[in-house]
Amino acid sequence: MQTLKSWVIAWSLVLLTAQFGFAAGFGIYEWSARGNALGGATVGRADDPSALATNPAGITQLDGLQVLGGFTAIHPVLDIKADGKWYSSDKDSLWIPPHFFATWKVNDRYSIGLGTFSRFGLGSVFDEDWGGRYNSYEAIIESVSINPNVAVKVTDNFSAAFGVEAMYLNFSQKKKLKLGAVDGDAHLDADGMGYGFNMALHYQPCSYAKLGLSYRSPVTMKVTGDANFSDIPAGLPLPAGYFEDTSASGTVTLPDSFAFGVAMYPTEKLSVEVGAVYTLWSKYDELKINFGDATIYKPGNVVLVDQTVTPKNWDDVWRFNIGVEYAALDWLDLRVGYVYDQSPLQDDTIDYMVPANDRHLLNGGLGFHWDSWVVDVNYTYLMIMDRDIDARAADYVREGEIDNADAHMVGLSIGYKF
Repeated sequence: MQTLKSWVIAWSLVLLTAQFGFAAGFGIYEWSARGNALGGATVGRADDPSALATNPAGITQLDGLQVLGGFTAIHPVLDIKADGKWYSSDKDSLWIPPHFFATWKVNDRYSIGLGTFSRFGLGSVFDEDWGGRYNSYEAIIESVSINPNVAVKVTDNFSAAFGVEAMYLNFSQKKKLKLGAVDGDAHLDADGMGYGFNMALHYQPCSYAKLGLSYRSPVTMKVTGDANFSDIPAGLPLPAGYFEDTSASGTVTLPDSFAFGVAMYPTEKLSVEVGAVYTLWSKYDELKINFGDATIYKPGNVVLVDQTVTPKNWDDVWRFNIGVEYAALDWLDLRVGYVYDQSPLQDDTIDYMVPANDRHLLNGGLGFHWDSWVVDVNYTYLMIMDRDIDARAADYVREGEIDNADAHMVGLSIGYKF
């Protein structure tokens, strides 16, 4: 088990794994440039190596040995009003979640594949003196999943797949501590491993239609790390034990999800897919942090604590998508897609670590293919709907407003068929 953990961590470092999730909650769906351009409407198609992330049962359609790798560059911008003033997130932020997939058709019945991609990530960065700094001024979640799959062609038209997932996750949060007229600084950094599984089905009832269904299990992450404190002024009238650096640990359950899609082929050159993803974010009900030998100060209370519990109580939500692909030339495909992504955050638990709302994604892209090579590119514009945030003094969430929240995404994938 330790060897597997070391291998997954090594992969995450090599691939500069994702630090950003601008999807609902902190889910990530940017798993290939073609998939991005089609709005993720590839569960029914499932006809390239990135199917390992969306619907692994579809890899029985792929001949020989095929590989696909690339990245999505994401530039987010977010304005938040807090304490009556407008603040912007880090305008220089650039997050680059990568992906890599390999499939091999063992024989006419069996295919295997290995996917490396990010399913969860978050990047929320503000100036350390902004109005919401006592709740959070920097929150980063990095994750990478190693996901081997076996797919079986049950009949000529029906395939099934099963896979296991090893996920590495790193969590980092920084916030200020209100100490009278001055601010201290608190930094929590922890990482750990979790394991899950996935199942998928793919069915082609006729030459002009394909159907796909995929399920990914919840992943319980156990993370350990450190809580460090700095800029604590000397001479504060506090008991011994306040603001001492200490170990930290926590457990969080990342949600399971169902994805399905129906792809139609009206002509030989044209395909249209509609689909949806249902994510059970209600499993993310709280964020619990346990502290080690030393205890720390809990803001707003004159107490020493060895545990903090932050309620989340997120909602289960839908993500709807549609994607259209047209083979304009023998070597060129044109693609467009649209996504409506519901936010799981409730009004009474939203905070500045994940300031979000429902969103729309407009996607477009090109696919180039010649000989054994495939090069896909895409551009996506993501727009988050405006939202008001009610004040919660106990969590240092000030009354605020989300405005002008959007992101620009550019993806590149390169594939080769051996």
